Amino acid sequence: MKYLLPILLVFCSIPSYNAQVKYETIESSKLGETRELKIQLPRSYKSNDTKTYPLFIVFDGDYLFEAVAGNVDYYSYWEDMPESIVVGINQFDKRDDDTMYSEQTSLPIDAGAKFFEFVGMELIPHLEKKYRTANFRVAVGHGDTANFINYFLLKPQPLFKGYIVVSPELAPKMLDYIPEVMRKLQSKTFYYLANTNNDSSSVLKMTQALNTDVSAIDNKNLFYNFKSFEGPSHYSLPTHVIPSALEKIFNVFQPISKDEYKNTILGLETSPVTYLEEKYKTIHELFGIKKKILINDFKAISAAIEKTGKFEYYEALGKMARDEYPKTLLGNYYLARFYEEAGESKKAMRTYQSGYTLDEIGGITKDEMLQKAEAIKTDFGY
Repeated sequence: MKYLLPILLVFCSIPSYNAQVKYETIESSKLGETRELKIQLPRSYKSNDTKTYPLFIVFDGDYLFEAVAGNVDYYSYWEDMPESIVVGINQFDKRDDDTMYSEQTSLPIDAGAKFFEFVGMELIPHLEKKYRTANFRVAVGHGDTANFINYFLLKPQPLFKGYIVVSPELAPKMLDYIPEVMRKLQSKTFYYLANTNNDSSSVLKMTQALNTDVSAIDNKNLFYNFKSFEGPSHYSLPTHVIPSALEKIFNVFQPISKDEYKNTILGLETSPVTYLEEKYKTIHELFGIKKKILINDFKAISAAIEKTGKFEYYEALGKMARDEYPKTLLGNYYLARFYEEAGESKKAMRTYQSGYTLDEIGGITKDEMLQKAEAIKTDFGY
């Protein structure tokens, strides 16, 4: 016991870097009642007071929130997706009322229409006013709420840009409405649909029918994925779907993978530097985030230049690296490689030498730079 207290004190003195989970209520005039919310703020929320974050709205938040929040925190920790604000709406005893729809039109009526207005006209504005949210929102639903989140897609200006639709209990006419609106999408929209072989026959039939129709749509603004899982129950399915959906929705945000390098970058007929530039431009346009280009991605493009022998692209890569990491060796190294391969040996030597005052980065060292400069000096007798 005498050893336990000091150990506990050490652990208590370590700052907590975990995402922050809060419990709040919101008074709704649309619903005429108070609703409970679960809110997870990103790890960097307090330390970076200018940064904005994508917003996840999790329906069935009383049980689905933790699955989403945990995965969002995990994937953002490894930089496979941007840090995000996750908000769960507790619907424990209100689910049937919240998801009510007309048998004739399949659209929300009565309590369902009020809940629809609550989300769009009260909840989202409240969150945008109180927290630093970006303009990229994702809705997550399961069963009845997975049907419900599609109603926001039907609006002329959809409230969400991403939809994670888990084993939806689709209203009959939604099989017509959803494909129809997807054909006409004017902005990039991510839609991930999933079921399990253990779903009810009605869910299986409707999700398969929806997948058939949506898969046939040719619209560059639609990023659609469907996966049918073998084994999970209807209730355990979200824990399998959420990680897969996050990987698909935020694919462009992730570092360049071996597959992307091998099957895409090496086969480019245009500049791989332009490819890198467009990747990060897309991240900014989609998620409202100015992401610093990863060292891993610079190295992938450099490797492609070496592999294909298209050394002329090193000049643009070097200038880009100087902009992103001005105090490091990275830009000088790439520019020196450009001059070296272009036959400008004296310029290459001086550029290698000039890196002596800069910081080492990504495995590029000052010793390596000086050795390359010395090799050129020896070869050409400077």
